[in-house]
Formats: sequence, structure tokens, C-alpha cells
Amino acid sequence: MPLTEMKVKKAKFDETKKVTKIFDEKGMFLQVMKNDSKYFKFQYYYAGKQQLISLGVYPETSLKEARARRDEARKMLDNGINPSSVRKLNKNSLLEDTENNFQSVATEWFVKFQSKWTPQHAKTKWRSLEKDIFPYLGKTPIKNITPQDVLNVLSRIQSRGAIETAHRAKSICSEIFRHGVLNNKCLTDPTLILRGALLPTQTKNMASITDTVKLSGLLKAIDGYEGEFVTRCALKLAPLVFVRPGELRHAEWSEIDFDKREWRIPAVKMKMRRLHIVPLSKQAIAVLKEIQPLTGHWKYVFPSVRSKDRAMSNNTINAALHRMGYTKEEVTAHGFRGTASTLLHENGFKSAIIEVQLAHMEQNKVKAAYNHAEYLAERTDMMQWWADYLDGLKNG
Repeated sequence: MPLTEMKVKKAKFDETKKVTKIFDEKGMFLQVMKNDSKYFKFQYYYAGKQQLISLGVYPETSLKEARARRDEARKMLDNGINPSSVRKLNKNSLLEDTENNFQSVATEWFVKFQSKWTPQHAKTKWRSLEKDIFPYLGKTPIKNITPQDVLNVLSRIQSRGAIETAHRAKSICSEIFRHGVLNNKCLTDPTLILRGALLPTQTKNMASITDTVKLSGLLKAIDGYEGEFVTRCALKLAPLVFVRPGELRHAEWSEIDFDKREWRIPAVKMKMRRLHIVPLSKQAIAVLKEIQPLTGHWKYVFPSVRSKDRAMSNNTINAALHRMGYTKEEVTAHGFRGTASTLLHENGFKSAIIEVQLAHMEQNKVKAAYNHAEYLAERTDMMQWWADYLDGLKNG
């Protein structure tokens, strides 16, 4: 008698038998295990040998669904195809797609290249993928992703007003696709034809003061800052060295050479991943000597108020400027770089010298590998001139 849904539901393991099988028809049967779990199976002959494939587990697979799978397998047999071989082929194909889905290839790319980025930059890239890309493309085989698939994801980011984030996500995806192409995981980078598909980004200039009268007022305000002593010293050093805020916060005493009057920032801390030398003016040395008795026996020149083993918070200097009465539209910690760049250019210093001191990217990569000490004598003179210039403005 063929199986019915009721028979399948009530089927129990027969303790008197080694294997409990309840047959349906056309080679299909229900196998009941000792724990009463139930499996639909199809038994057939191919090339003179008995073969067996599973049709599903009850109740996840119904009797009707199991019979449909059996009939599909019988059609394969009619066409000379072994259903078991097809199952193995599909399983291997599925495994390959899982290994080469977008998320797995992205992970492979990230592990390979993260050592070339700063820890914060690496963290930002991965968070962008986890938040905006993986939920929509992560499980898709990378070779099957189309430009429209990518555009749909980027448009979703753009729709919430995060235009710059969408552009950064597109750039990250492009890096992953290129990695996929080079490693035979996909054929093309579908982001290449999306040029112009997103709204253009608006260039943001970090607020900086270039008016000498206003700059004089700012320097006087810094000298009179009544907050934390460590913060005051960081504020005083920032315009003298005009490094990026993150580089200033993470300055370590081991990087300071008072004899050579240099601060050597390791490549791992730099945005461009190259050693950067900051010649220290007499005024910069004085600030460091001022704070050395307090923090010189710790790792960081400007430690966090909460833990001496951590660097100063990334918002400390901006918050101090705000307490001094300056808005973020007037000046920021990053703005000291714009101030120095503008005024040094206006005072006749060569652009090449200024750009090297700002640690901007050298387009000639061969030259870039050797330029950490380029123009060092000229930069040393420029940094001392700059410190004297700021003193002159501060003192009226």
C-alpha cells in the first residue's frame, strides 16, 4: 500500500527489525530511525548497481515533495543520467559558490591587504562592508554580481544622504572585484561602468584660519587656555608641527629625538604608510620639554585622561577649541594644516617643500620610496621660520 500523510506521521521504529522501512511506490520508501527521525529515500539501479539517494527529512519535506523529487530522479534515469552523480555535482558547485561568494572573497582581500593600512583605516573599510555591502551581496557568488546589483546597493546608501559613504563603498567594492579578477574568482569589475552613476561628492575643506589677525587671536587664546595641561600642550604644538590630528595624538616619546631635533613618525601611523620626519623648531622643543616631566615616563606624549596607556581622545583638541569660543566652521584640529599650507605658500616657500612636510602623496612611487628625508635641510629651516612667524603674530 502506498504511503499516506497519516501513515508517515504515525510511523514508529520497529524494535524487532534492524532497519525500519515503509515502502511507498516506484522505489521510494520511508526509513524510520531509533530516535523516530524519518527520511524519504529513493532506491534504484544504474549500470547494474543498486544506488540510493535521500529525498528529504520529514516533516521538513512532505510526502508530496518527496514524490516530486523521486519523479524528477526517475526522469534523469530515463535519460541515462545517474541522479546520484548530479547530486554530487550540484553539491560541489554549491561549495565552490560558497567559497567564492562576495563576502568570502572580500575577507580574503582584507586579510591580504590590511597590513598596508592604518588600523583605523582597516577598521573603517571593514565596518563599511559589514554595514552596507554584506547584507545585500555577501552570499552572492562574486562571478554572478552585475553592475545593476552593485548600483542597487550603492543607491540604497545614497538614498539616506550618505553620498561620500556611497562613493567610498564603491571604491572598496572595486578593490575586491579586482582582487577577484586577479585570483580567477570573477571575470570583471562591475563597478567600472558605474562612473557617473552616483551623485557627485562635495569637496569639504577642513575649517582653518588664514587671516593673520584672527590667527594671532587664536594663538593668544591657546596660550591662555585654562583646561587640562596636557590638552594645552597639544594645542600649542599643533600649529607648530601641523601634522594630522591622529598623528599628533599618538605621538610617542620613543619617536622624539631631542639631539637631532626631530620627530620620526613610523610608517604604520602615517596615512601614506611612509616614515615621516618632522623637524622640531626651538618652540616645539620647548613645548615637549614643558610636558616631559609629566608624561615622559609613559608611552604617549599626550595620554588619555582616563588611561595613561591610551592616546588622547580624537575629539579632545576640537572640544578645547570649542570651549575657547571657536566653532567647527571657524577652525578644527585638522585646520592647522590648511593654515600652514596657505601662509607658507603666501610667504614664498616652494610648494614641493611644503607638500613633503604635509606628508602628501608623491605621485612618482619610485621617488616616494626614498623621499622621507627629501628637502630635510630646507624643511628644517622652514619649520623654524614658521615657528618664529607664529611667535611674531602672537606677540603682535
